[in-house]
Amino acid sequence: MQPPARTPNEHARLVALRALHLLDTAPEERFDRLTRLAKRLFNVPIALVSLVDADRQWFKSCVGLPEGMSETSRDVSFCAHAILDDDILSIPDTFADPRFSDNPLVTGDPKIRFYAGCPLSVANGSKIGTLCLIDTVPREFDDDERALLRDLASMAEQEIAAVRLATLDELTLISNRRGFVALAQHAVHLCHRLERPATLFFFDLDGFKQINDKFGHAEGDRALIDFSGILRGLFRESDVIGRLGGDEFVVLLTNTDASQGAAILERLTQAVAEYNGAAQRGYEIAFSVGAVHYDAKHHSSINEMLRDADALMYRSKQARRASA
Repeated sequence: MQPPARTPNEHARLVALRALHLLDTAPEERFDRLTRLAKRLFNVPIALVSLVDADRQWFKSCVGLPEGMSETSRDVSFCAHAILDDDILSIPDTFADPRFSDNPLVTGDPKIRFYAGCPLSVANGSKIGTLCLIDTVPREFDDDERALLRDLASMAEQEIAAVRLATLDELTLISNRRGFVALAQHAVHLCHRLERPATLFFFDLDGFKQINDKFGHAEGDRALIDFSGILRGLFRESDVIGRLGGDEFVVLLTNTDASQGAAILERLTQAVAEYNGAAQRGYEIAFSVGAVHYDAKHHSSINEMLRDADALMYRSKQARRASA
């Protein structure tokens, strides 16, 4: 068996994949419809929308696989080979291909004998996965079938683009509420399973209405964009950053306890002060924040953490106003 190589732009590819907030999400009709259609049109027992993560391939949609089979190791993944090229990877008979003849997905379930996978690309050109067909008997794949698979893959790419728009804040280009909740919920579950700490920051910009009133909404938008840029520059790639709406921002930090969170807040305060000193825009960005540390006894979901952090942020804002 020949394990797949890594893509030349692997880091950027993984960043693009994870920014979609699709990994480990619930089934969606928009993708299930495509795999059902592919299965019927090509008369194959298995069709998948597969996303290739760092060390695994995960199936956003699958029809025909054994129940409970939602992912496999990347080392045995056919789709991880497919994303190395621009066009369809077609394997008429896995027994005759030394790369796959002893692959455990060939010698064991689901007993792959035929594979055809078309890479799925996102806006920056990264190939994040495939729309693929699997059969348990050898078969040829002619030019007309290739063209049809490309058409279905193009439809899958359009659905992926639509998902991205639905989870991205158009102004700041960070996650919106929907995108943040989806990704942060997964991160909290992971921290719970691994018994690692997590901290949620809930930010609200102080005096934002006055910026809009005095300098105009375009300048208010610039303040939001600049603050989100400060957050992205300060926090780690593994942290989940989002704009809930208006001037409310949130960050979930994984594997971060209370003392580490406090140190990060100090660095953020310094970064904002440096921005204010350099920007000279006639106003200063300031924020109130509520910090909540994950407690499994009190937080069954990310929404409960958001609720508690919002309440703490509001009390902080009131205290700042009272002392002003």
